[in-house]
Amino acid sequence: MSQLAINGGAAAYAAGELNRNIPQFKWPIYTEEDENAVLQVMRDRMMSGSEITKKFEKAYAEYIGSDYVLGYCSGTASLSAAMWACGVGAGDEVIAPSLTYWATCAGAISLGAAVNFADIDPETLCIDPKDIEHRIGPNTKAIIVVHYLGHPADMDAIMAIARKHNVKVIEDASHSHGAMYKGRMTGSIGDITGQSMMTGKSFALGEAGVICTNDRYLYERCISYGHYERTGVANNFNSSERFITDPELVHFAGIPIGGRKDRMNQWCSALGLVQLKYFPERVAKIEEAMQYFCDGLDTLPGLRAHRPAKDSGLTKGAWYSSACHYDPEALDGLPVEKFIAAVQAENGNIGKLSNYALHTHPVFNEADVFHQGKPTALAFGQRDVRQGKGALPVAEATPSRAFVFPRITFLDKPFIDRFVDMLAKVIKNRGELLK
Repeated sequence: MSQLAINGGAAAYAAGELNRNIPQFKWPIYTEEDENAVLQVMRDRMMSGSEITKKFEKAYAEYIGSDYVLGYCSGTASLSAAMWACGVGAGDEVIAPSLTYWATCAGAISLGAAVNFADIDPETLCIDPKDIEHRIGPNTKAIIVVHYLGHPADMDAIMAIARKHNVKVIEDASHSHGAMYKGRMTGSIGDITGQSMMTGKSFALGEAGVICTNDRYLYERCISYGHYERTGVANNFNSSERFITDPELVHFAGIPIGGRKDRMNQWCSALGLVQLKYFPERVAKIEEAMQYFCDGLDTLPGLRAHRPAKDSGLTKGAWYSSACHYDPEALDGLPVEKFIAAVQAENGNIGKLSNYALHTHPVFNEADVFHQGKPTALAFGQRDVRQGKGALPVAEATPSRAFVFPRITFLDKPFIDRFVDMLAKVIKNRGELLK
């Protein structure tokens, strides 16, 4: 193999050759049908309201396998509502994986609750069930599960722990659109799910989200928290159709208990109706391409694809932000940062894992959200569950033991083989990087 480009050799790809708009990488896939759906909302001046959104909710509920779906302005809003619906409030705790995006659990702070972070499983990169049960205390209200980078978490073990201790399970399925867990779709297994549908996600509607649940009570609590127009009071965007029946919640009809307006705008829901028509077919094509790609990765020393075993009944759906495990010890101690830099010099588009261990961030340890003169994590009488550096070794180490690479949207074997050959070139010539 030739000299590495980072040291003056010829690059494997021309500059810009692997740009995000080539057919193999282009995502999301939008067509004239999508454009017309969005334009029609504008022409009808129906950006607000919920008529189209209700149709999308029904379609998405059928797709994911949940009784109830409620559209949101963002995944962050949906997860905050899910926490409130599950009874999370001042002085309470939630358990969440440390390695995830902050929106998974930061809403707990705004509710006056603390986050008790758990470590992750080194293979799945999802919350480790073995690190959950000992964290449950008298004020633990929910376990938040992230299907990290599309890999389903161990839901059987997690649900068993939750049922034993009578706590709720909130799924953050923002990474796992279309992913399956033993015959069920991720996002349909826990008590309630929050799910982002922003542009960077696999099911991409711009800025949007949903909650999914089979629990009518949780669904009604979500409505009452941030969807004033569905509480039964007639308004410009809804008739007096009643979506909540619980007398306690009906009492507050007309004004959201959370003081929020979280509804999905109907550009997003119109787009969602079109995207959903083609999403299963697109997921199948991605699965075929990515399994072939990962088979190639697994032939290279020091690399191991982040994916479920093929006979496990688990899939990664649309393969959000695909990752590869990286073993520096198998590559003579080559740090992942140097490996990534060398691949990028070949004009290959891989990158660092974008998330980091949240338990070390000052927001969860020091922020005084309510101006009480003490960290909100302690301000309402919570036990101190804060943790410093070194407490969760797998979550802290993972960014140095993984990298991410782009989703390939359809099977193109020569294209994939060439990409794997580029990675092999860097690995074979790693001695140049270790000098």
